[in-house]
Amino acid sequence: MYDELIFNDCTHSKDPMMGCALEGVAGIIAGIRHVSVVIHSPQGCAATVASAYDAHEIDFTQRKTACTHLFETDIVMGATDKLEQMIREADQKFATKVMFVVGTCAADIIGEDINGLCTSLQPEIQAMLIPVVAGGFRGNKYDGMEIGLNALLPFIKKQGETIPKSVNLICPQASLNPTWGADLKWITDTLKRLGVTVQAVIAHDSTVREIEGAGRASANILLSRDAGYTFAKKLESQFGIPLILSDIPLPVGLKNTTGFLRLAGKYFEAELEAESIIKSGEEFVVDILRRRALMIIPRYRNCRAAIVADATFGTGLARMLFEDLEMIPALILLRSGSEETKNLLQREIDEMGIKAKVAFSVDGYQIKQALAEARVDAVVGSSWEMYMAKELGIKVAFDLFAPTNRDVYLDKAYFGYTGMLNMMEIMGNDWERAFRSDEIRWGQYAE
Repeated sequence: MYDELIFNDCTHSKDPMMGCALEGVAGIIAGIRHVSVVIHSPQGCAATVASAYDAHEIDFTQRKTACTHLFETDIVMGATDKLEQMIREADQKFATKVMFVVGTCAADIIGEDINGLCTSLQPEIQAMLIPVVAGGFRGNKYDGMEIGLNALLPFIKKQGETIPKSVNLICPQASLNPTWGADLKWITDTLKRLGVTVQAVIAHDSTVREIEGAGRASANILLSRDAGYTFAKKLESQFGIPLILSDIPLPVGLKNTTGFLRLAGKYFEAELEAESIIKSGEEFVVDILRRRALMIIPRYRNCRAAIVADATFGTGLARMLFEDLEMIPALILLRSGSEETKNLLQREIDEMGIKAKVAFSVDGYQIKQALAEARVDAVVGSSWEMYMAKELGIKVAFDLFAPTNRDVYLDKAYFGYTGMLNMMEIMGNDWERAFRSDEIRWGQYAE
């Protein structure tokens, strides 16, 4: 049983990284090719959309976005006419088949009827108008992802028979791995080896046609433990597509990867191939660690660690640190807090028989307060937690997640057997760096 932390006096936040619903919505829309976006907002919200395209590594020449650029007078007097004009202009210049019309906090304050405007304008507009109300008052970025996914439901159809051994992969971008695209590739390549076809990725580098065909998949796999549950359940109820492998951690670490592969192989009747992947993967990890990191496990043994991450990695890291590296996950701070996440972490902690202090949906203030009160030797998190650890006198901090100070040229998966080694390589270097003194007076050794 975990001990859930309670934070008092947290009506305000000092967190400069708190995402809003618009961030989540934009993260979904940016994953769809050849659509346009009209944002009804002041100019700053357009930067949030631009950052979503950055996350998908979409070139500027491929972005078809427009902003109504609201001013103070628009907020006071209303700006429906301005939005209508922007939609008409974007329809002519972008000439896309689909246009998302996105409302923000400003539109909520004005009380703009974006749904009504899109309905009345649709007969005069060539693009299919999809209204999305994404004001930050409606929640955080994970809530926004659910809003964005829900906006895609009208596209999905059940045209034709179900395709055997095919899956939809949902929410790959809801991840703190700075190169989450590599995790998506690992999943896709692994499923291919199991004889499974990816019907649609919802949504990354996806076309509207691919999303339309999602209704023919035989299963859904959620690549997040922070967002997408509601959407996946709607696909299950409306199209009869079961959500599978959602009640276990994602393939993070040796034990979790083996468990994930074994269940996937069983579900898709590909047990022999799954066992082959497991055998070669485990041998690869052991061989690498034997040759290049012989002392790595004794180094970490009994090290009390704090995990600060999203649920996608946080729930998997608990077992990886405890069973694979023999560390003690004493504090687990997750950035989301759905019931599915809480139940999953509860099962993991109970199965491992460990005691840990836990908090969900944490912001920066709560993270720092929890770290200050915990007795931990190391922090597994992002560069932000690394700065917190240094300020609090915690010697070791592992800079694994976004935002990271690392320069990244090649995508590195965190999922799977190689993904575990990629994380351990980062941890190993950060450990060495933490104990490398920059205060030695070398001059005393001069002749």
